[in-house]
Amino acid sequence: MTGPEPSMPPEGVALAGPVSNDETDTGPLLVATGLKVGFPIGGSIAARLRHEQRVLRAVDGVDLEIERGEALALVGESGSGKSTLARALTGLVPLDAGEVKLGGRVLKGGRRSRADQRRVQMVFQDPYSSLNPRLTVGGMLHELLRVHHIVPRSEVDSYSRELVRLVGLDPDSLQAYPRQFSGGQRQRVAIARALALSPGLLVADEPVSALDVSVQATILNLLQDLQASLGLTLLLISHNLAVVRHLCDRVAVMYLGRIIEVAPTEELYAAPRHPYTAGLLAAIPRMTPSNEDEPPAVEGDPPSPLRIPAGCRFRTRCPIARERCEHEDPELTAAPGRPAHVAACHFPLERPASATAPAGATTKEQTSPSPS
Repeated sequence: MTGPEPSMPPEGVALAGPVSNDETDTGPLLVATGLKVGFPIGGSIAARLRHEQRVLRAVDGVDLEIERGEALALVGESGSGKSTLARALTGLVPLDAGEVKLGGRVLKGGRRSRADQRRVQMVFQDPYSSLNPRLTVGGMLHELLRVHHIVPRSEVDSYSRELVRLVGLDPDSLQAYPRQFSGGQRQRVAIARALALSPGLLVADEPVSALDVSVQATILNLLQDLQASLGLTLLLISHNLAVVRHLCDRVAVMYLGRIIEVAPTEELYAAPRHPYTAGLLAAIPRMTPSNEDEPPAVEGDPPSPLRIPAGCRFRTRCPIARERCEHEDPELTAAPGRPAHVAACHFPLERPASATAPAGATTKEQTSPSPS
């Protein structure tokens, strides 16, 4: 089933939009408060019974809001806790603390009802391992639609055809198995499966990192087209700031289990306030030489999540760390006159009001994402 990768879904495909079973249609769609997720590490049986074993705190006190219809990027280095946070939001890993609300309604942290499962769907990093190799695409979609009673049985086949057309695949692909598709086509199948339940929030966890460079941009463009046509709310997780720029309205930066900066996309690229964000931006490949005044890329490796530094958790790699950073853990604080731009830094970077984006960068309406 390999073949050319279409960049966008065909026109004329009608599909139900996101489910609307929220208790309220005002305010943010998703509100996460004080989320904590930890994983026990090692220790003897006796130590476990005494609750003395070490805990790797993958998510350590995260507050997050996602507005209705927006695309929010969650970025950071590998191991920062992005995927664990995504799984906590979708109910795939239990919360140690905190609360997740969708449309004003609390989502249970453990086993969720079918209704709650439909409200938040996830597209995983590896499309091959996330698809059942023993079922055809049609078999997967038919089973999903019947179990969740999305459409009457008489309409399951036609609805499945609409789904695959929507993601740019031929209806004949319903008869094929995952192994018969290319990587990009398998990711399209995974997206179709997630959209089958008409979710209010679609979480895409590194959806292009396992794909060839030549098809990464087509999948991101597909997500952008689907968000616009279906009114989806999208959480896109990536470690590559260059990838998310053209697609997302806001960016949240994560480091060692916490969110340390959130801002509108163009504002964050033009004037980052946290040194970690500035370092990530400095590492983006450019077509032209960088400005000598720009901060250097982030150096060194992050500390172990088992031994998070006291005070500011970024201070061991920060080029401007001071004594205060060793003792006080900074909170997210809004920039003067810019309430939508918050950063957790005692000495946030300041940029002049005329600050512009890095050389060679353009706005999300002007370019396709970097394939890197």
